[in-house]
Amino acid sequence: MRKITLSKAVNEALAEEMRHDETVIILGEDVAEAGTPFKVLSGLVEEFGTERVIDTPISEPGFMGIGVGAAMTGLRPVVDLMFGDFIFLIMDQLCNQAAKTHYMSGGKLNVPLVLRTNMGATRRSAAQHSQSLHAIVAHIPGLKVAMPSSAYEAKGLLKTAIRDNNPVVIFEDKLMYQDSAEVPEEEYSIPFGEACIKREGTDITLIGTSSMVQVCEKAAEMLQAEGISAEVIDPRTIVPLDEKTLVASAKKTGRVIVVDEGHQSFGVTSEIASRINEKAFYYLDAPTTRIGAMDVPIPFSPALEDITVPTPERVFEQAKKLVSGELINAA
Repeated sequence: MRKITLSKAVNEALAEEMRHDETVIILGEDVAEAGTPFKVLSGLVEEFGTERVIDTPISEPGFMGIGVGAAMTGLRPVVDLMFGDFIFLIMDQLCNQAAKTHYMSGGKLNVPLVLRTNMGATRRSAAQHSQSLHAIVAHIPGLKVAMPSSAYEAKGLLKTAIRDNNPVVIFEDKLMYQDSAEVPEEEYSIPFGEACIKREGTDITLIGTSSMVQVCEKAAEMLQAEGISAEVIDPRTIVPLDEKTLVASAKKTGRVIVVDEGHQSFGVTSEIASRINEKAFYYLDAPTTRIGAMDVPIPFSPALEDITVPTPERVFEQAKKLVSGELINAA
């Protein structure tokens, strides 16, 4: 199987779906000639033209509103939001219009819209361009939220999102665009709500989202050297969430750490940990613990920024304490 970058995987998914369905369009800032600041969309305007790959003015509320209207009237727009931090500018269009239209129209209207955006710190982009805001939109009924952890997931989840009749938000970690993974040349898609067990284990479960899957995998390798067997799970989508797979793993290992790059308070780590505690409480040998980003604005200083997000070393140390019973004894 060939290896391609996450950037290339996203580009392929869009091109394949645009060839398959002429109602699929792309709109956003610098998506055409520039191919976005991350060059993810390079070459698409040459194949599909400026009527389907549309550069918009610098007005996030404006082009998001256009995307919602286009979706309601027969198109399948993929709206490109340059940075996930800009999601605050489009909350009305996304959360009050796209998310609620199907419900408020009594099922008569659909909004088959995909919002592509990014997340993640440690790129030295400071507090307004480094946030991970997926938990905010996951809180809104009517929106689906996908978080690919590799090129394989990025392509498969995006194709599923474009074909979905509901609004979907996809968060891609901006540091992963040049990461390579095996991706089939043949057609495939990844169903929403089906987690992937990346590594099987028996002593502890590590649940990671997006780039935190790689953090968990590195921590699992470190734990293996200590004789500790860690299971690593990628939920792939947090809405819908594959609760069944997560709970089954928790029951098997008896110990769980949830790792996410969003701020720890009131976030994804809290929700997943709560569901595991509710559904697997009597199987747990230790409390489900959480490792998220610090509850601070992301610093610009590299020395400060690097310590705000989860690392393999932090996961490794926490896992050792859980397995040894040190956390329970300390309590």
